[in-house]
Amino acid sequence: MTDTHVAPPRKAAAAPQPDEPKSTALARAALLLLRGRTLVVLVVLIIIFSSISSEYLTQSNLILMTKHVAINAILAIGVTFVILTGGIDLSVGSIAGLASMVAGGLLFKGFDMPGGTVFFSVAVVILIGIVVGALVGAVNGVLITRFKVAPFIATLGMLYVARGVAQLHSDGGTYPDLAGTEARGNTGFGFIGVDSILGIPVAVWIMVVVAAAAIIVTTKTPFGKRIFAVGGNERAAVLSGIRVNRIKIAVYVISGACAALAGLLLTSELGAAYPDTATTYELNAIAAAVLGGTALAGGRGTIIGTVMGAFVIGFLSDGLVLVGVSTFWQSVVKGAVIVFAVITEQAQQRLQSNLTKRTA
Repeated sequence: MTDTHVAPPRKAAAAPQPDEPKSTALARAALLLLRGRTLVVLVVLIIIFSSISSEYLTQSNLILMTKHVAINAILAIGVTFVILTGGIDLSVGSIAGLASMVAGGLLFKGFDMPGGTVFFSVAVVILIGIVVGALVGAVNGVLITRFKVAPFIATLGMLYVARGVAQLHSDGGTYPDLAGTEARGNTGFGFIGVDSILGIPVAVWIMVVVAAAAIIVTTKTPFGKRIFAVGGNERAAVLSGIRVNRIKIAVYVISGACAALAGLLLTSELGAAYPDTATTYELNAIAAAVLGGTALAGGRGTIIGTVMGAFVIGFLSDGLVLVGVSTFWQSVVKGAVIVFAVITEQAQQRLQSNLTKRTA
């Protein structure tokens, strides 16, 4: 009897799946579109409004819209720092109003001291206003880190406190005519909100400087990396030696300072300080950050995206006004934009997760 060598049976080859690469390619294309959704929405808005109104893309209107964008963009940049850590800041509008009233009071009636009334230069007044905003932001940070108050509650409370202090500062009145006088040495406040350099409003140049500084901080410094680490996984950040509480306080200080700067720009543009300055501006700032791709859960977002989101919000608002849409419908549209931003941000997360699993 001879032994016969029997080869083991071969496993049937897996049937080719030509649809899988195609579906992956489509998913990648959809992810790319979601990542660039802010730019796509901005282009669509420009096309729609320019087709409705011939004045939309005129040079004067573009400059005016960009000037309005600058104020919201500065607010949104500060809020982005907070959201990147997984927090939220609802008080930025009220902080802007408080800084406005402090600066307006110093310019209009000066600072009473035992030896008489002192009037500060415009540069000092602006610095004081920003410091006030930073201090309020620091209070937010301490409430959240030391007293363990939820960010939503802490900043919501500060929203009312800061607005109330702004109203108490002038007994609900207005500080008009902030032009100052040569004798007091406090002229020139209108420069930051009214004047232009090379045909571009000073407020826009300030926005560019603030955005550039924020981009450098978030992408090129250890502090920026720690911000993302705290927002991505706070527990892991603690275990890696990051002083989480200090990072959180710092981002609320940045948010408060940016809010104060935005309030000063708005006050300079108006030429007067009102207690209700920047009311509800916090909603536009948060919407700009989220629309720009900043995750509300923290750990992901870019300053460039936030600025693009501010352009979308600003160009949308001014476009609605230009074509005669009522203020009530403007609120409806803005709310829909915020919901749309959150939905697309979550869709991007799910798609990114699915693609990661496919390629793993």
